[in-house]
Amino acid sequence: MPEAAAAQGAVLAFDFGEKRIGVAVGETTLRQAHPLTVIKGEANAERFAAIAALIREWQPVHLVVGMPLSLDGEPHAMSARCTRFANQLRGRFALPVDYAEERLSSFEAGEFLRESGHDARSARQHIDAVAAQIILQSYFDSRPAA
Repeated sequence: MPEAAAAQGAVLAFDFGEKRIGVAVGETTLRQAHPLTVIKGEANAERFAAIAALIREWQPVHLVVGMPLSLDGEPHAMSARCTRFANQLRGRFALPVDYAEERLSSFEAGEFLRESGHDARSARQHIDAVAAQIILQSYFDSRPAA
């Protein structure tokens, strides 16, 4: 059951990774996702400081975390890490957090960037933010319009 209420406003989405977190932003009324940034580093304090700054700037009404599943739809080790990350977001920022399936989002983001003319090096800099965009757009597309 989705946790986020029907509140109107900004939504931040996260493509969680152990080394990088892609971030996208969208608005519930427009239902259009945009890549925002990539948070780099493995230290939790730095990651959550960067997320706090984004939350202050965008004032989201809720958050979305990509949930990785295996190709057969089953959770795996990274799924548990994403659940922990979502719980930390919920606890630190007192915002509702939803999940969106992220199967193949990084692959799709890489394809999109290559088709847009990015070389491998350039694509690597943006892939996590574009993956977060894909996650957020699929979240918007899977929900009925308000």
